[in-house]
Amino acid sequence: MKPKTKRLFIVAVAVLVIALSLVVVFSRTPATYSVNGNKLSRVACLGDSITSITGYPEELQTLLGNCSVVGNFGVSGATVNLNSNNPYYYDFAYRDARNFLPTTVIIMLGTNDARTDNFMKIGNFTANYERMVNRTQRWNSTQQIFLVIPPPIFENTLDLNSTSYAEGVIPRIKQVAIDLDLPIIDVYTPLVNHPEDFYDGVHPNSEGVRIIVNTIYQAITSS
Repeated sequence: MKPKTKRLFIVAVAVLVIALSLVVVFSRTPATYSVNGNKLSRVACLGDSITSITGYPEELQTLLGNCSVVGNFGVSGATVNLNSNNPYYYDFAYRDARNFLPTTVIIMLGTNDARTDNFMKIGNFTANYERMVNRTQRWNSTQQIFLVIPPPIFENTLDLNSTSYAEGVIPRIKQVAIDLDLPIIDVYTPLVNHPEDFYDGVHPNSEGVRIIVNTIYQAITSS
């Protein structure tokens, strides 16, 4: 092979390799999944410590398999109320969830809004939650969003009141879902009679997590 012909051959091979590499890269991007209609390709789990430390997003990843990527964006102590000492809306985790480019968003917040000091501001809950959801909807016009009624609160030392939660927080979560026409996932009901599934009255143990994950999995895969 002549030197000039050899050089042209090498250049052609290099161009072909680069082109194939670009095809592989772009085929793995979230945009490709979205175009293909796979709503569960990138699942963002937003929430408080029930999301961040219990391992539920990781177990959800196992159930969904390799065709999905599940991101854990939980923040311990986070609230819906913007006037608390730890509103989720202003946390870096919320920004990270946006940058994750989710095709599905699961929001499980409200437990810490039943804490005595936070519950005094419960009147702001619905407006604050709707503000966050409206902002989340602007991330991606094709993503799906699920609101989760968090698990029940039992006797605890965390100053979380079960009556405030059941009578004040849950009805407001339902109202947000109605106002914004969003699906609700209820993990409260299947656990309400099972205090044994919580190691501190608030955070679920392995059995409680299993029930939460299975409930969420059934809901998002059947939508």
